[in-house]
Amino acid sequence: MDQQLIGQFIQDQRKAHAMTQQELADKLGVTNKAVSKWEKGVSQS
Repeated sequence: MDQQLIGQFIQDQRKAHAMTQQELADKLGVTNKAVSKWEKGVSQS
C-alpha cells in the first residue's frame, strides 16, 4: 500500500477525532514521533 496515503488517512482520522499526535500515541502505546513518522509516510512499520 502507498505509505503516503495511509499516513494521510491516519492524520485525517486523528484530526476528525480532535486528537493530538501525543494523545493518539498514548492510546496506542507508542511515541508521538512514531505517529508523526506514520503521518509523513516515512515509517517502515
